[in-house]
Amino acid sequence: MSDRREVNPLVKTALELGPVILFFAAYLWLKDEVFTIGGREYDGFIVVTAGFIPVILASTAALWALTGHLSRMQLVTAVLIVVFGGLSVWLNDERFFKMKPTLIYLLFGGVLGIGLMRGQSYLRSLMEGLMPLQEAGWMKLTKRLCGFFFALALLNELVWRTMSTESWVYFKTFGLTAALFLFFLAQSALFRDYAVEEEE
Repeated sequence: MSDRREVNPLVKTALELGPVILFFAAYLWLKDEVFTIGGREYDGFIVVTAGFIPVILASTAALWALTGHLSRMQLVTAVLIVVFGGLSVWLNDERFFKMKPTLIYLLFGGVLGIGLMRGQSYLRSLMEGLMPLQEAGWMKLTKRLCGFFFALALLNELVWRTMSTESWVYFKTFGLTAALFLFFLAQSALFRDYAVEEEE
C-alpha cells in the first residue's frame, strides 16, 4: 500500500464522505419502516446499517485502487464498521453500531496516548506531509487530539444512551464531523506558532 498516487480531491472527498451521506439519506427514508426478512422483523435503522457495510467497503476499495494507499485510520474504521455493523444486523440490535464511534475514538486516543508516554508523536508520522510542524508543535497537537478523542468517545456514549436513534444519527452525521472541523480550526494559533519555515 505504499505506491501512492495523486487523485482528484473532489473524488477523494466524495469517496470518504459519500457513504456517510448515503447512510443519513437512507435512514431518513426508511427510519419508520419495518421489514420482515426470513421471518424476522428488522426496523429501518438495521436495514440501512446492513446496506452501509458493503458501501463503506466499496468506497474503501475504490480509494485504495485510486490512490494506492490506505491510512491505518481508514482500515481500522472499515474493520470496526464491518464488525459492529455486522453484529447489529446479526443480533438485530442497533446498540452495537452506535458503540462503534466510541470504540474508534477510544482506540485512536489510546494509540496517541501510548505514543505520548513513549515521548513520541504518532500523529506526526500520519500527517507530517500535510502539516510541517516543529517537534514541540507535534507534541502539543498530539496531546490535544488525544484528549479530544477521549472526549468524543464519552460524548458519543452520552448521546446514544440518553437520546433517540434519530438524534444519534444527526449527531453522528453532523455533530462529530463539525466537532473535528472546529477542533482543527481552533488549532490555527498552534499551526502558526510552530510552523516549519521553508528553506530559501
